Amino acid sequence: MVHQYKLNGYNIVLDTCSGSVHVVDDVAYDIIAMYEQFSKEEIIAKVLEKYSTMPDVTAEEIEECLIDIKGLKATKKLFTEDEYENLAIDYKNHSNVVKALCLHVAHTCNLNCSYCFASQGKYNGDRALMSFDTGKQAFDFLIANSGTRKNLEVDFFGGEPLMNWDVVKELVAYARSVEKQYNKNFRFTLTTNGMLVDDEVIDFANKEMSNVVLSLDGRKEVNDRFRIDYKGRGSYDTIVPKFKHFVEKRGGKDYYMRGTFTHNNVDFTNDILHMADLGFTELSMEPVVCPPGDPYALTQEDLPILKEQYEILAKEMIRRKKAGKGFTFYHYMIDLDNGPCIYKRITGCGSGTEYMAVTPWGELYPCHQFVGDPKYSLGNVWTGVTRKEVQDEFRSCNAYARKECRDCWAKLYCSGGCAANSYHATGSINGVYEYGCELFKKRIECAIMIKVAESEEE
Repeated sequence: MVHQYKLNGYNIVLDTCSGSVHVVDDVAYDIIAMYEQFSKEEIIAKVLEKYSTMPDVTAEEIEECLIDIKGLKATKKLFTEDEYENLAIDYKNHSNVVKALCLHVAHTCNLNCSYCFASQGKYNGDRALMSFDTGKQAFDFLIANSGTRKNLEVDFFGGEPLMNWDVVKELVAYARSVEKQYNKNFRFTLTTNGMLVDDEVIDFANKEMSNVVLSLDGRKEVNDRFRIDYKGRGSYDTIVPKFKHFVEKRGGKDYYMRGTFTHNNVDFTNDILHMADLGFTELSMEPVVCPPGDPYALTQEDLPILKEQYEILAKEMIRRKKAGKGFTFYHYMIDLDNGPCIYKRITGCGSGTEYMAVTPWGELYPCHQFVGDPKYSLGNVWTGVTRKEVQDEFRSCNAYARKECRDCWAKLYCSGGCAANSYHATGSINGVYEYGCELFKKRIECAIMIKVAESEEE
C-alpha cells in the first residue's frame, strides 16, 4: 500500500508495509499515483498532456521514471504487499507475560479538573490510597507473571500519586530489594500534577524514576481554565516554578510535559510553544477524552483547525531546530531507520495482556482508562487474571482487528489504535474512533515530513 501527500513543499510517498519514504518531484508523484491503474502508454499520454507547457517533461523521461518505480517495487520499497495479518493473530496469542503495570496508588486528587477522565481521581468510585501490602502484592504478581523477561515497567499513577508518596517510596525500595533475586530490572515512571512537588520529591524521583510526566496545559489562562483546586484557584503559578526546578535538577534524565487540549483551545500549538518558551524541551499535548456532549468536547468543526495546528507545529519545530532552539513533541517522535519491530507495530500497546492497571484495592484492569468499569475487571493481584474471556477480547485487538483498519495506510503506525478510545467512542474495543484516527494520521504525516526536512538539511 502506498500513501501520497504534499506538505510544506514536499511531495512525499510512503510505502506503508516496508516503511520506505520517497521524496519526489511533481511528475514522479503523479506517475506513482497512476502506476498500478494504467498502462505505460496511458501514463505517458496523461503526463505529457498535464505537463504540456513544460518542454523538459518528455516521453523518455517518463519511461525512465517508470523503470525506476518498477525497480523499487521489485526490491520491496514501493507497492510492497502486506504480509503481516497472520502474524498479528499469532504473536498476540503467544503473548503470555506481563511486562508493565500502572499502579493507581491514589484514587484521590488535590485538583478538581472538570475534564478529568478519572472523575477527579476517583474513577467514579470511592477515594482511596493503596496500602504498601497491596502494592507489594502487585509487584509480586508482576514478577511471577513476567516469565524470563528482565526489564519491567511500573508507572505510579492516580489521581495524584504524591498524595501517597510514602507508599511510593516504600514500594520502590521493595522492588530494588528483590531485583537481583529474580533477575529483574524495574523502570519507574511518576505522573504528577506538581502541586506537592518539593525538593525531597525531586531528589528521590531524579534518583529512582526513569521518567516523570508533569501535567501542564500550556498558557496560564488555558491551564487555569480546568486545572484548578477545590477552591477554584488555578495551578499554573504554583506548578510552573516547581516544574522548572524539577527539570533543571533532572540532569538530562527523561521527562515530558503532558498537556490536554479541548474545544476551548483548539489553537493548542500556542500552548506547546509557550511550554517550549518556558524552557521545557520534551512536550506532549493530547486531545481531551470526554463524552461528545460536554461543553469542552472537540467537535467536527474543530477537526480542520486541529489538523492545521499540527502542520503549524511541525513547521515551527523545523524552524526552531535550525535556530538552535529545538524541542521534542511526543507525537512526532518517529524512527524511520530503527523504529518499533513488526511485533509492536501490529499488536499495539498490549493493554489487558502485557500491560495492566492496578486499583488501590488490587483489582486488575486492562489499562487506566478502563478502571472502574466492572465489565472489564480482569481479576486481582492475589488470584491473578480470572476472567480470561476479557483478556482474550483484548488479545484480538491488533492492526487488523477492524475492517476499517485493513486498508488504512497508517495501521502499522497506530497498531490499530487505542482500545479505550474505541470503546468510549463506539461501545466496543474493536470499534473505530474515527475522530482520533483523523488526528493520528495528520500527526504521522507531519512527523514524516519533519524527518524529510531533517534529511534534506543533513
